[in-house]
Amino acid sequence: MSLRSSSLRTALGAVAGAALLLLGSAAAAPAATASTAPYEVVTVDSVGRVAADGTVTLTGTYRCLAAAGPVFVSSSLHQSPSTVRYGIGGTRAVCDGLLHRWENTGTVPADTFTPGAADVEATLMELRPAGGLPLPAFHAVQRHDITLVDG
Repeated sequence: MSLRSSSLRTALGAVAGAALLLLGSAAAAPAATASTAPYEVVTVDSVGRVAADGTVTLTGTYRCLAAAGPVFVSSSLHQSPSTVRYGIGGTRAVCDGLLHRWENTGTVPADTFTPGAADVEATLMELRPAGGLPLPAFHAVQRHDITLVDG
């Protein structure tokens, strides 16, 4: 056996091994991605309540995974013709991968909102520690048209 054929065989073996390694990891990648992909979501119920004194209650669900800092579900409400969006409460979230309900209540000046169409934005946000300061990290956001009812 010559030195040249030995080198060629070694090079071909290395190329074949690398190809098998790449094919093996490519085949395994979709299964790993599908089983470990995070699924974080926040939803808004299609009906909210507004009381005569300006108290607004909004509800929905959320799901989040592990977090390094505290996580909250915040919500804001807008109703035409106004251009102002009002923050409506905040709820502490539990990030355990399970689906949970949230309910936020806040008070705005009376007659700001009336029964009828409105839109809500709900945000699942973490205050993640970064260099001594908590910085916002968004897990999920949803904007949804709702109907406000007396309540």
